Amino acid sequence: MKVVVATGVFDILHPGHILYLEEAKKLGDKLVVIVARDKTIEHRKKPVTGERQRLAVVSALKPVDEAILGDHEDMYKPIIEINPDIVALGRNQHFKEEEIREELKKRGLKAKVVRIEEHLEGDLNSSSKIVEKIKREKCI
Repeated sequence: MKVVVATGVFDILHPGHILYLEEAKKLGDKLVVIVARDKTIEHRKKPVTGERQRLAVVSALKPVDEAILGDHEDMYKPIIEINPDIVALGRNQHFKEEEIREELKKRGLKAKVVRIEEHLEGDLNSSSKIVEKIKREKCI
């Protein structure tokens, strides 16, 4: 069985998240999603929804076979425990593929790192854009 890992914050789900997970699932037989912990998110504003809520929503998505929360200290720890065949990165994720490959190799993993390039056009293709539109149009 080929296991694929996908990771992300998954705040305010939108069609881009679904596309990312559908494409990741196509790479293998089982898709395990690691949902980022609230305290480890440093590359963007903190999520609107908490980690437990984001985990519950991601767990309910059709392409997802299993969803877990990330580690509080080491983002690679759950990946090591899962030992996937493939790590799928989203098109807009800030991770550099080569850095991920190097770190996985250092930790004894042979997982292939794949960047999902498929994307959707539109003005509401990110959680932050959705939040900005709500603030702009619904706040007095």
